[in-house]
Amino acid sequence: MLFSIQIKKASDFSNSYNVPVYSVFLLKGNGQFSVDFVKYEVKDNTIIFLSPYQNFSWLGSNTQMKLLQFHGDFYCIEYHKKEVACNGLLFNNIYLQPNISITESKFKQLEALIDQMELENLSGKPFSDSVLKSYLQLFLAISSREKASQISYEQIQQPFEPQILEFQHLLEHHFSRERSPSFYAEKLALSSSAFNKKVKFQFGKTPSKLIQERVILESKKLLHLTQKSVKEIATELHFDDEFYFSRYFKKEVGLSPTHFREKVGISIVAK
Repeated sequence: MLFSIQIKKASDFSNSYNVPVYSVFLLKGNGQFSVDFVKYEVKDNTIIFLSPYQNFSWLGSNTQMKLLQFHGDFYCIEYHKKEVACNGLLFNNIYLQPNISITESKFKQLEALIDQMELENLSGKPFSDSVLKSYLQLFLAISSREKASQISYEQIQQPFEPQILEFQHLLEHHFSRERSPSFYAEKLALSSSAFNKKVKFQFGKTPSKLIQERVILESKKLLHLTQKSVKEIATELHFDDEFYFSRYFKKEVGLSPTHFREKVGISIVAK
């Protein structure tokens, strides 16, 4: 499956949902969901963005969702990063919530684009893929703009405290070597308890969870965006050997690095 649009019941996702494609959910009504076992609340007019093999479960009341899915072989978000800038904003960011809540009018605008894509996908007309990619790019660009504006507003209203910003900086520089929360707590001159509370309050995740997610995010990036072997990736991320790396990856993602690469593919930017 390279591209699809479906109308689904929320109850269809009461169990773990884990697929090799990018998934975008459009939904109305309040509820709760989890991504990679972290819980989030949703309000009316919400859009959820999932990267390949993120674990998703719906925990709220039953409602209808529109589900847009596309494979990286159909539309490469890394290749189009200058036009859309959704990689690291809508997808593949461990620090941001995976959803946005938008106004009724903006939701209807994006819903209309989904409807246009659905019609085009069923039309069987010449150049349908090109038209679909144009609609998809517009959808992602508008969504990226909405999320960026919300983040800017939130940061003005409640900026991160310096220690949180320093933790992000440290994590980005040391995640491949340092996977113990105590390393970061010590660097910030905080007790483990105080460090855990600050991080959990800011991101809704423990330091251990953020470190794991950062390692897995880099692993997925290297598997998808490069031609490097699993052994080379394990070495780059400072695992003792490729077998330990494979066990670590499978525990977090649900499948081995080799299987992940087979399902998600190697991006055109690596070729």
